[in-house]
Amino acid sequence: MPDYDITILTNDEYINNPKSYAAMEDQVLCDALLNKGFRVARKSWTNPSFDWSSTARAIFRTTWDYFHRPKEWQLFLDHISEKTELINPMEMVRWNMDKHYLGDLSERGIQVPETRYLEIGESRSLAQLQKETSWKDMILKPCFAGTARHTYRLNPENLESHEALYAKLIKEEAFMLQPFLKNVVTQGEVSMVIIGGQYSHAVIKKAKAGDFRVQGDFGGSVALYESTTEEIDFALNTVLQCDTLPVYARVDIVKDNEQQLSLIELEVIEPELWFRLKPEAADMLAEMI
Repeated sequence: MPDYDITILTNDEYINNPKSYAAMEDQVLCDALLNKGFRVARKSWTNPSFDWSSTARAIFRTTWDYFHRPKEWQLFLDHISEKTELINPMEMVRWNMDKHYLGDLSERGIQVPETRYLEIGESRSLAQLQKETSWKDMILKPCFAGTARHTYRLNPENLESHEALYAKLIKEEAFMLQPFLKNVVTQGEVSMVIIGGQYSHAVIKKAKAGDFRVQGDFGGSVALYESTTEEIDFALNTVLQCDTLPVYARVDIVKDNEQQLSLIELEVIEPELWFRLKPEAADMLAEMI
């Protein structure tokens, strides 16, 4: 029998800083799992000595440095998938790692912002792309990213100053270009937590004054939010378009420039789920597991 029923995956930073909010989030889930009678461990995904076959399952949680270490991450996924069962499953994780998945969901009827995918080696400049799209205010972001890594808001005033950086980056990784959605700044971004195909709770994230990034790393704020029936239906329909139903997911939406609900992200790898704001959601996830 394995030593553990389930291992919570985090990173070195949060192992070494038990007072961080990420560590506290993990602890809420750990307590919920322990209350269900599970034998639980919590390990950094880069732990060199842990035997991953010693846990029956592993659940991705606060592995919030993987997008800075893509080669190591890919090797880790290859290794752990041979040793234990993963929550969410590996096929879903690999699909969700690359933002081309938004194109898949669009083809399945989910409203997403208009998107231009820029593949490695793309020769068109930002100025050429802006001329083609007629988007004066645009967002550029990598297809493999998190926490707004290399995410830029572009307009005619700053376009030229980003050309050299973009030309360098596009040689190494794919990007996506979208029109900037004004409601991200004026109304905020709604994140809805779906567990086992059921709505749990939601938060609203707002950028600090003068910024467009809603993440706390950049001064953004977060608060519990009462989702509308329309928003909940949108979120539930989104997760139903996955090849398999995720055990947990976070659906990030905003009203687009035509005031239609639009999917910004579907997170099924390591989404922040704000258990510290809604501890009952951790119990819901433990029950689902």
